[in-house]
Amino acid sequence: MSAEFSRQTLSFYRYHPIPDPEAFRVELVQAWEAMGVLGRVYVATEGINAQISVPQAHWADFGGWLDDTGWLKGVRLNLAVEQDDHSFVKLKVKVRPKIVADGLDDSTFDPSRGGQHLSAEAFNALADREDTVIVDMRNHYESEVGHFEGAITPDVDTFRESLPIVAEMLQAHRDKHIIMYCTGGIRCEKASAWFKHQGFEKVYQLDGGIIQYARDVQAQGLENKFRGKNFVFDERLGERISEEVIAHCHQCGAPCDTHTNCNNLMCNLLFIQCPDCAAKYEGCCGAECQEITHLPEEEQRALRKGQDQGIRIFSKGRWETATRVELGEGCQ
Repeated sequence: MSAEFSRQTLSFYRYHPIPDPEAFRVELVQAWEAMGVLGRVYVATEGINAQISVPQAHWADFGGWLDDTGWLKGVRLNLAVEQDDHSFVKLKVKVRPKIVADGLDDSTFDPSRGGQHLSAEAFNALADREDTVIVDMRNHYESEVGHFEGAITPDVDTFRESLPIVAEMLQAHRDKHIIMYCTGGIRCEKASAWFKHQGFEKVYQLDGGIIQYARDVQAQGLENKFRGKNFVFDERLGERISEEVIAHCHQCGAPCDTHTNCNNLMCNLLFIQCPDCAAKYEGCCGAECQEITHLPEEEQRALRKGQDQGIRIFSKGRWETATRVELGEGCQ
């Protein structure tokens, strides 16, 4: 593919006061649309959180825009481990109360006093100690397909939900070294500060998250302690960090770590599906949804009218107690 159309998928974030997020959003959209940038961006008074793809032909222009913005000069760009020119299909920039929904009242603690950042090498060294606890600050559907060896992986749907649950899980480990990690580091910036405020003293966070770790262990020839895939929030839904497949198809139980959304748009369930089940159910979560996709488009639109078509997630907790047939029969 020519440089004109090839893209670099990346993410970045920075906590920095933005007095007028809406005005900044307008400025950003105008500049990025001119460069052909695609992706999902959240802007708030506390900063920016972006998952995007940038045309290689405009890479220098994009870097110049970051530098000209001032407070974004030198920001860490987490480049995708596995490149895909189709990771995003449009540019969406939204103004939100926070760049990550954490449910915390930032006025009650100092969000800037986060845990000590660890390089990949330092992470490996500390992870080998018996007095260390590793905590995955991501959601269950992320850790289900990939996580660090021996990590605590809470069965939660949201970051907001994970904070009190993880705090309770760590009560018996207050005297240990606690290492937190997430995809690119943004969730750990706030979480590690909050845990220190809760009285945990030896708190660390993986610098740059799983994305930077994967690049560093490869570049430096280090042992890779991550097993499986890293879930990503774009069209790819995952990038392979190690060859192990640690998850299973939610329909038949075969080894598989490929996430997909049900082809029935009224359902849109996020779940893991192997190639055989994808063929059997035509990309649907079950026979009922499969039947709906065979209806004329007008009838499908009528069924979707007034329905909440947000992303629904199949819980691994439910998977452990439900039969495979239950999912195979449809999710309606």
